[in-house]
Amino acid sequence: MTDVETSARSYRAVRIVLIVIVVAGLAIDAYVHFDLAKAYSPVKTSTLSQGDLFRAEATVSILAALLLIFHPRRWTAAVAAVVAGAGLAAVLVYAYIDVPRIGPIPAMYDAVWYTEKTISAIGEGAAFVAAVILVFVPWGRSTRSTVGAHGRAASPVDPAAS
Repeated sequence: MTDVETSARSYRAVRIVLIVIVVAGLAIDAYVHFDLAKAYSPVKTSTLSQGDLFRAEATVSILAALLLIFHPRRWTAAVAAVVAGAGLAAVLVYAYIDVPRIGPIPAMYDAVWYTEKTISAIGEGAAFVAAVILVFVPWGRSTRSTVGAHGRAASPVDPAAS
């Protein structure tokens, strides 16, 4: 095994571990938000309730996790980072700043850090950090694009030779 193959395998293992962390964090986020949605439905405007926003957050987290599982690429890691980062930002902002109602979005200030909220924030934070790292970890190219049919390096075609 060459150094390049060893390095590629190492990065592949790192990517798999990071994907597992991102998916687990987003799954925790989704579970907690679906679980809390009913309790927070009374906090609402005439258009939206906090429960509706929690269900939307949970659904988007699941979709981002599935996208990363079934199509692992830098851009899907970036999508997961945005979803996890936005969820973490929201929980931190609404925990420390009393944001008033903004259009159809209800005022959701909640300074109490109870267990589910803390677990969700940790999951979102872990998913965010792992997804950001995943965006920057070398992905490399498939060996099919650099190795010929007989296991030899593919040589470029010289148009002048034809």
